[in-house]
Amino acid sequence: MESVLILKNQPLFGAGIKILKLLLIGLVFVCATSASIFAQAQLSTSEDEQTLTIDDAPEMDVIAFGKTVIVKNRAKSVLSFGGNIQIEGRVEEDVVAIGGSISQKQEAYIGGHVFAVGGSYDPESQTPKRGPGKETVMIAAFEEELRGMAQDPSQIFSPSLSWGFLAWRLLSVLFWFVVTFIVTTLAPGAVSRGVARFQLSTAKVIGLGLAAFILATVVTVLSSGVLPEFLSIILGAMVLFLMIMSFVIGRVAMQVSIGKTIQRRLVSESNQSETIAILIGVLFWTTLMSLPYLWLIGELALFAIGIGLVITARSKTTWQRE
Repeated sequence: MESVLILKNQPLFGAGIKILKLLLIGLVFVCATSASIFAQAQLSTSEDEQTLTIDDAPEMDVIAFGKTVIVKNRAKSVLSFGGNIQIEGRVEEDVVAIGGSISQKQEAYIGGHVFAVGGSYDPESQTPKRGPGKETVMIAAFEEELRGMAQDPSQIFSPSLSWGFLAWRLLSVLFWFVVTFIVTTLAPGAVSRGVARFQLSTAKVIGLGLAAFILATVVTVLSSGVLPEFLSIILGAMVLFLMIMSFVIGRVAMQVSIGKTIQRRLVSESNQSETIAILIGVLFWTTLMSLPYLWLIGELALFAIGIGLVITARSKTTWQRE
C-alpha cells in the first residue's frame, strides 16, 4: 500500500505528540462519561447512527468513534476515530481524523492544527481560513484498517489472519532481531544485568514498572488541561520518549532471557550460540505478540518490565549474572 506524507509548518514530532495527547484525552473522556458529549440542543445523530452533526457547541471538545462528524456552526475541537470530518462552520482549535478525511467548506474556519492520519485534508478554497502558523499533517496510509478498527474495536484484541498480517510479523522478526543483536553487541553488560535483575526480583521489577507506567500516563493526560500548550507538549514528548526506550529495553532483555532459557533446554552448552538465542527469543515474543487478546497483556508486560528495569538500574542490590 502506498504511503503519502505531507507536512506544512513542521515539526512533525510536535504534531505526533498532540495526536497522542488528543487520543489519550479522548479515551479517558469517553470511558469516564460516554454520554456527556451529546447535548440534545447542540448535537444530533442520524437515524443509522453513522453521522454526528454539531449545530452550536463553542465550548465543547467533540469526540466521535466510527462516525462522520459535520460541524454546522461552531465547536471547540473535533476528534474522529474511524470517520470523516466536514467543517462547514467554525472550529477554534484542532481537527483530528484518525482513519478518515477532513474537508473544509469555502467559508469555514479552523483555528488549530489539522491532522488526517489514514486520510486527507481537502479544503474547497485555495487559501482556506486557518489560524496563523498552524500545522497540517496528512499521513495517507491504512485508512481502511483504521476505519474497520473503529467500527469493530474487537479487531484490536483479535487481529485477523491474512498475508499482510504475516508479512508484518516477518518484518517484526527481522526488526527486533537486528535491534536486539545491536544492543547486545554494544552493551552486553547492561543487557546481562537487566536480565539478572528481572530473574532475581521479578515481582519488584514488574510492580515498580507498572505503577510508573500508570502514573506517567495519568500525569501526561491531566497536564494537558493544566499546563500551557508548549509545556504539555514537552512533557508529552519526554514521557513518550522514555516509554519507547523502556519498551525497547524490556523487549531486548526478555528476548535474550527467554532465548537463552529455551536454548539451554534444547542444546548442549558446547553448542550454544548467542545469535541463535536471540533469534529464538525474537521468534517466541513475536509469536506471543501475534496471539489474539494475549498480545495486549504482552505489550503491557514489556512496558512494565522495561520501566522497572530502568527504575532499578541504580539499585544498590548486588545482581548476579545468569
